[in-house]
Amino acid sequence: MKYQITPMRSEFLDKVRGKGLDDQNQAVELITASGGEPCRDVLRRAKEGEKLILASYCPFHIPGPYREYGPVFVLANPSDEYVDYSCLPLASDDESSMDSVYLNNQFVLKAYSSSGRILDAKLSLVESAESDLKDYLSNKEVNFVMARFAAYGCYALCVKRAVDC
Repeated sequence: MKYQITPMRSEFLDKVRGKGLDDQNQAVELITASGGEPCRDVLRRAKEGEKLILASYCPFHIPGPYREYGPVFVLANPSDEYVDYSCLPLASDDESSMDSVYLNNQFVLKAYSSSGRILDAKLSLVESAESDLKDYLSNKEVNFVMARFAAYGCYALCVKRAVDC
């Protein structure tokens, strides 16, 4: 089953970069990366010295009890680097360091219905991530799957079936 990672909303990126306000209309924080911060706009880890924005983001499109806001890092300036939205940004055999891998060895996958309700969740590992994701997306009740970082619980990315994108 093909899937597609949903890019961050362009209006959010324009707002945090242009107006300095996040999804809660709070002032964003401009920081210099120490290296390793997960940049949600480019699905990679920040390089030491890169300029970043720390802001509150809401990946949900409809109201409801599961709608939430959380902290995200994005590049302070737009990037034209290629981002592959057709596969999870996982470690590969040729990765020299796990510090550069966007999704670490383990992360949480949460399956949501079209009404924004959590249907299922699991701690996923790199070696089972594709299978776990495809299992969720093969369930017709699942509208999207959200990945979250295991340790901090922060939003990492959202995935839909490719035909839904």
